[in-house]
Amino acid sequence: MTEIPQQQVPGVYRRRIGDILVTAISDGYLDASLDVTRNLPVAEAEKVLVDSFRPLAPRIAVNAFVIQAGGRQALIETGSGNTMGPTLGWLPKNLQIAGIDPAKFEAVLLTHMHPDHSNGLTSDAGEALFPECELIVHEDEVAHWHDDARMARAPERQARRYFQGARIQFAPYRKRARMFRSGEVFPGITAVPIPGHTPGHTAYLISSGSESLLIWGDIVHIPDLQVPHPEVCMEFDTDPTAAAATRRRVFDMVATDRMLVAGMHLHFPGFAHMIRRPEGYALLPEAWRYTL
Repeated sequence: MTEIPQQQVPGVYRRRIGDILVTAISDGYLDASLDVTRNLPVAEAEKVLVDSFRPLAPRIAVNAFVIQAGGRQALIETGSGNTMGPTLGWLPKNLQIAGIDPAKFEAVLLTHMHPDHSNGLTSDAGEALFPECELIVHEDEVAHWHDDARMARAPERQARRYFQGARIQFAPYRKRARMFRSGEVFPGITAVPIPGHTPGHTAYLISSGSESLLIWGDIVHIPDLQVPHPEVCMEFDTDPTAAAATRRRVFDMVATDRMLVAGMHLHFPGFAHMIRRPEGYALLPEAWRYTL
């Protein structure tokens, strides 16, 4: 009897941007609740999801990206480690399947320090999992999560999960951390601050020759909902008003400039273009590329 496979193919996808190779690596997914969304009635949100053939408990992809350029290698985001359940934390396994040696990373870049982006920095014992890497992160991000007054004002869950969690992840990298405000942060990678979701939330523009890619971090968490409704914010947005304004600004930029984008929460592999339609914005996933 033929045995039926029980697992999907590995979450690995490569995309060349000029001379730079970008590899999308899946850290898994999270089934969320509409309770974490803001600014749209649940009944209306459910209709949008049903019309998009999506489940009413939105399935949120969690992606990371490996950048290989000129013999150098960097990782954008580290995934969630083993802190958020069995449907996440797949990054190490998928890196191994892709033949990518984490020991060869020179730098880890973070769009921001939320658990699904930075908890893969350390082991359960708080030890650095990328001990030779430089940690590259916006200076406002580090300052925010190390602000005792802000942590004291945060709800207990957020204080523990976000503030304390970020401090644990950052601690073993403190001496090797490089904080920035904007500009080129790694060969071929330019930081583009997009604050709102968090104070130091950052997109990364990958450029080589005439080609470019904007890795836009958490501009959206639930693309099927937030692309047609940019006003929809999330419970964990630090500044929801600023997050919505930044989302509209980025949508306008990438649609006007016809930019290729990738996102940490776009459906894997996460590469797409954005267009304007009479009723609003639409996200068009890029067709699968068979060759590099």
